[in-house]
Amino acid sequence: MKTQEDDLLVYDEDEAVKFILNFIPVEAKARINEDKVDYVLDVVYEYYEENGLIDEDSTEEANIDEEEMFKYILKCSKKDKMELSEDDIQLVLDGDFEYGKTLGIYREDE
Repeated sequence: MKTQEDDLLVYDEDEAVKFILNFIPVEAKARINEDKVDYVLDVVYEYYEENGLIDEDSTEEANIDEEEMFKYILKCSKKDKMELSEDDIQLVLDGDFEYGKTLGIYREDE
């Protein structure tokens, strides 16, 4: 019998980091390491929490203001002196989006 837990998607941050590091272009790998990818993913999660976008018991879709989230990540990375450019942050977010698509978390807007 299928339970509600079977319907919840499993996001594995370790797998996401590996996926993103493989996704980013070779020329960016000199600037973007595992720690920076982890950092961006943690700040994304923090953004989701602060904006009430995380409900572990729900499979409902949330609408995310991507521009606002990007600005939030950029502001945090500057404050924390992470030395991430806008392009670096975007590459990590693009990789995370692609990873999420492999899990069925995200889908292309039609």
